[in-house]
Amino acid sequence: MTALYIFLVILAVLLLLFAVLALNAVRAKQRGRRLAPQPDYYSEAELAQHAERLAQMIRCETVSCRESFDDTEFKKLRDTVRELFPLFHEKAQFMTFSYDCWVYKLPGKDQSRNMMVMSHHDVVAGTGEWKHPPFAAEIADGKLWGRGTVDTKTPLFAEFTAFEELLGEGFEPPCNLWLASSHNEEIGGDGIPLALEYFKKQGIEFELILDEGGAVIAAPMPGISCKCAMLAVHEKGRHLLKCTAEEGASHTGLAPKTDTPVVRMAKFIAEVSEKKPFIRRIYPQVRAMFEGLCPYMAFPMRLIFANLWLFAPLLKTLMPKINPMAGAMLGTMCSFNTINGGKYGSVQAKTVEAGAYLRCIDDKDLAQDIAAFRTIAEKYGVEVTDGEGNEYHAPADLGKPAYDYVRECVADVFPHVACAPFILPAGTDARWLTDVCQCVIRFAPIDIDPQQFASVHSPDENIDIKAVGNAIAFYKRLLREYH
Repeated sequence: MTALYIFLVILAVLLLLFAVLALNAVRAKQRGRRLAPQPDYYSEAELAQHAERLAQMIRCETVSCRESFDDTEFKKLRDTVRELFPLFHEKAQFMTFSYDCWVYKLPGKDQSRNMMVMSHHDVVAGTGEWKHPPFAAEIADGKLWGRGTVDTKTPLFAEFTAFEELLGEGFEPPCNLWLASSHNEEIGGDGIPLALEYFKKQGIEFELILDEGGAVIAAPMPGISCKCAMLAVHEKGRHLLKCTAEEGASHTGLAPKTDTPVVRMAKFIAEVSEKKPFIRRIYPQVRAMFEGLCPYMAFPMRLIFANLWLFAPLLKTLMPKINPMAGAMLGTMCSFNTINGGKYGSVQAKTVEAGAYLRCIDDKDLAQDIAAFRTIAEKYGVEVTDGEGNEYHAPADLGKPAYDYVRECVADVFPHVACAPFILPAGTDARWLTDVCQCVIRFAPIDIDPQQFASVHSPDENIDIKAVGNAIAFYKRLLREYH
């Protein structure tokens, strides 16, 4: 009887647990927005006109270069946008930073409040084999082909067009509305950092800044049947460490014959790469991502993500194995990008140096991660010092009304998609502006398929012509009803 009683108690507990998990999954689905078909915002003739106008911007080969700045194609683009958007250029104040970083200000009724949209106008080179020449801006198969169609002249064109159309309708901005576009985002240039210095000197702060980063994409996780608008609310920080192993810096436990700088550095790198001794967490931004996507998941997945109180430890283990990009949102990632020592031959290198590149989510966790990194380094007699160019930028405050407003705009303009925040592993111009805005969101309102997503910095970059119209509709909604 005792064994049977224990069995029945365990069974009852398991049934109760499953009931709780299932109830949470049902409630999570109910919190989701009912999806609806995507409306048509422009006629086919209007979309064709938009595509032809955007094509003029794509034909400007504004490729950024680290070594020098050739203004020829950039001037061509400046002249093009002034011709395409005369009303906006008549009404807006214009400033330039560095060689060609544009900052426009459209004064509003309330001069104390500011909101800004951004998209850079430089592009990477159009190398590789293309179906259509990268700067010919050909229209075929319902798409506009060319370098910059995704990254990021389409969003820039849509921003300009939204302003132009709204002003043509007699729009009066409720507050100061800004548009910024740098000429050297692709090379991590000085355009937006110089604009930031201006904003700080003038005491200008923004309620909302919207730049590139996320987009409307295919579901980023299995078990979701709809597209998803992914809003990047944080960028991973950057920290460089210089690692040095020298002759004679041995650990006493190592055999002298194998105690060379090369061997010790190799063992150190291998242990860091294998153990990954860094903190792993479900950060608030990642939890919010799960909560945003959960209502649209199939039941088995929804059962897990609606009950993170139980399954979070399992997810921290499985996510890096299922999806490396998702795994990168759990904490600091480390890559060894350089290693230098003696030349090949019989002469032993007396000094070996390696560069470690850390991408962190939380600056406080990074301090602990570096301490763990140093502990392994000490084991192999490797000295660790800070490199140059370290960065950390605060995440967006998800409690700000501006964040909810962007989600509201997404729901209105893209009613067929789910919407969720995420942490961006790449870098954008917007990261510099977290000092003057507590709600920096990286989202370009372009609806792209997996091939178009993969075409960024690769051959055959293209955008659906209908997606151009949808992006314009999004910016018009964002600007017109901001309050």
